[in-house]
Amino acid sequence: MSVISVVIPVYNDSQMLRRCLAALAAQSRPADEIVVVDNGSTDDSAAVAREHGVRIVVEPQRGIAAASAAGFDAALGDLLVRLDADSVPDPGWLQHIEQRFDADATLDAATATAEFNDTGRFAAWVGRVVYLGGYFRGMQLMLGHPPLFGSNLALRATAWRVMRDGFHRYNATVHDDLDLSFQVRPGMVVLYDAGMRMQISGRPFDSAWLFAIRSWRGVATIALNWPGWIDRRVRFTRVENARTISAPVTRDSAPSLP
Repeated sequence: MSVISVVIPVYNDSQMLRRCLAALAAQSRPADEIVVVDNGSTDDSAAVAREHGVRIVVEPQRGIAAASAAGFDAALGDLLVRLDADSVPDPGWLQHIEQRFDADATLDAATATAEFNDTGRFAAWVGRVVYLGGYFRGMQLMLGHPPLFGSNLALRATAWRVMRDGFHRYNATVHDDLDLSFQVRPGMVVLYDAGMRMQISGRPFDSAWLFAIRSWRGVATIALNWPGWIDRRVRFTRVENARTISAPVTRDSAPSLP
């Protein structure tokens, strides 16, 4: 059985945080620890966290990368689970994650997409299939493994301690999910797990300007991590080829992307 720490970075998002914490309180397998990282909020986000009796960590350096890293560093569990303040996990989310990791000691990280819960049907489809689907498919081709998605992510604390030295936590220009994905080392096992069911808000589409900034950060993150990427990609390919030879892919083990 794992000790699960849930990490939630938050900045001026008290209402969404309240909903997220209520969903975590309704989990069939409760978290052993919930760490809310207050990233300099001026609203009542910290008060909402205190109302729910969760642990609060303060990270004054603004940015999701800095806040999530501070939460991972402070967490006491051996399984670190991350979502955002606007995330609403399925009631069986943590139970599914625990069962997945307990069943596979070689697994280092697991992630999945999410459904948009406050947009129209067409916008939700575009968000899931084009926006998130493009992220998962495109970045998997580049990285050699499924990219990590910060709104729906679990990784072992042992993996984080290896990955964190390369994570650009204090670089405000990075796309934090993608930057963390680049820190996965050859030999680590990352799973796309469709059983990790999650809902999120459609805020990425509220502003064309904010969407453009998010996209630019993705490009900047790729450029930042580009040196050495080809060598790392070759090593990933060698490791995966060795795994395929020793354990051929079957219908049941083949990856399933959104």
